[in-house]
Order: sequence, then C-alpha cells, then structure tokens
Amino acid sequence: MAIQWFPGHMTSARRKAAETMASTDVVIEVVDARIPEASTNPMIRQLREARQRPCLKVLNKADLADPAVTRAWLAFYDRQPGVKAVAVSCRRPGDPARLPGLCQELAPHRSDGTKPLRLMIMGIPNVGKSTLMNALVKRRVAAVGDVPAVSKSQQRLDLGPRTTLVDTPGLLWPKIEHDSDGFMLAACHAVGTNAVIEEEVAGFLGGLLLARYPGLLTKRYGFATDGLDGIGVVEAVARKRGCLLRGRGGALDLEKAALILLTDFRGGALGRISLESPQSREAMLVAAKGVPPPPRDPADDE
Repeated sequence: MAIQWFPGHMTSARRKAAETMASTDVVIEVVDARIPEASTNPMIRQLREARQRPCLKVLNKADLADPAVTRAWLAFYDRQPGVKAVAVSCRRPGDPARLPGLCQELAPHRSDGTKPLRLMIMGIPNVGKSTLMNALVKRRVAAVGDVPAVSKSQQRLDLGPRTTLVDTPGLLWPKIEHDSDGFMLAACHAVGTNAVIEEEVAGFLGGLLLARYPGLLTKRYGFATDGLDGIGVVEAVARKRGCLLRGRGGALDLEKAALILLTDFRGGALGRISLESPQSREAMLVAAKGVPPPPRDPADDE
C-alpha cells in the first residue's frame, strides 16, 4: 500500500513558506525523533538550501524514542553543513528553552543586537511543532491536537525584544517516495486516517517491532514472538486483548487490535522505540536502488 496525503492547503502553505524564507535567519525544522528522516520534508530542505539558511534540526518527542538511536541521529545531522541537531521533549520544560540560544549560535551575525534574530519553525504535521511553539512563547498561541494538519496559516510571534518567530503550517510533500516512509509516518500519526488502512500499518509496525524490539511486545502483551510475522503480531494482540467480532464465531477483530497496537506505540506504552536508525535508513536506500550494501565497519556499532 502506497500512502500519499497532500491536502490542498499545503500547496499555498509551501508558496508562502518560500516567501518568508527570504527574510529568515535560521530555520527550526521539527521532526519526530522516532523517524527523523522519514519525517523530514524534502521540500523544506530544498527551500532552506536554496536560500542558504542554517537549520536547527529538532528531534522532538525524544522521550518516546530509543535514546541510543537518537544519539546516532544527532551525530548524523551534526555532520551535515549548516545543521545543528538537538533532541527535546516538550514534557521537559527546560528543553524548549534551549532552542533560541542554539539558533543564535547558528546566526552569529545577529549577536550585535542591531537587528532581531528571525526564526522560522517548520515541520510535517503532528510532529509536535505546535506544542513546542507554545512552550517557546510560554502561552497557548497554536492549536494542538493529535490530528495531522491542525494549523493552516502562518503567524509571527515575538520571543523577546530581539527574537521573532514565524510559525508555518505542517507541510507534507506531494509524493512519498518510499513505501516504508509512508508506513512509518502513518504509524506515528503524521498522515490522516483517511489515507491509510490501519490494519496494514499495524502489520508493518508489528514486523519492525519483531525485528528490533521483540521483548517489548512480550512485556506489554504477554505472548511469545517466535514464528510470528507482522500480521501475526496483530492477531496475537487480538487474542490477548479479547478482540472478537460479534456473531462471527470467535473471529478476531483485527481492526480493533491494530488500533490497540498503534495507540500503545504512539503513546509510549510499549516503551521507547525508534522505527529507523542511520544504519537502517542507509540499508533501505541501498536496497531501493537495487545494489548490494557496502561492507559494514564494526566500529559503526560501537
């Protein structure tokens, strides 16, 4: 199943973002720490690189992600020119407060106080951008909800006498190139439910969890994972949680079980999980090109 979701307002939002980028000093790009590259909008990268704007890459929801994998992603982004990466959780008040200072480091020409530091916050829907912005300004200025694409227009805010922030609507891109990215975005609820079949998304998630975090499945639901595949995980959840279709002779309600698995993952009830790492991302891209992967350096795993 290829997942595509591009509401009409995103076309005008992209055009407006390109105009605002011209008067921006630093771009704050918010991504989901569990899927940093899958939740990176290539259009945002193109816009900021065309204007040669530095980027503070914010790996948000870090409290839900695997800390070891997050450290690998921070090192990955810090090696990119003009990029500084930071992991944050809006549940920790001190985390958002660090961002203006990090942005100032990326724009030293604004340190003399003659002109304000102009920031622009961007990201795909439902990566926690609005929650982060509310934490930055210390009041509710953006609608927050567990539904993609809540914000649909730009707004300019003052973070202090010398710092301004422009908030932009969540932007997706017209075509998600890799199917696995679409599934990861859907698992993290970054696309609308009308674009996905939740049983398929849960089956994909189940397969990833089997490969990387099988112990968390056993701990949460109490079933052995040996011999299961992704759909088998959903079926096992259905059995353990009594998800049965009425009047169907004990047939499993896989739709209900899929929602249980996805909700547990999204809320952190399964534990701290990352769906991709720099190494798995590289392997996926190599496989997509149909060429053998390069030999692994054991030092990369240290």
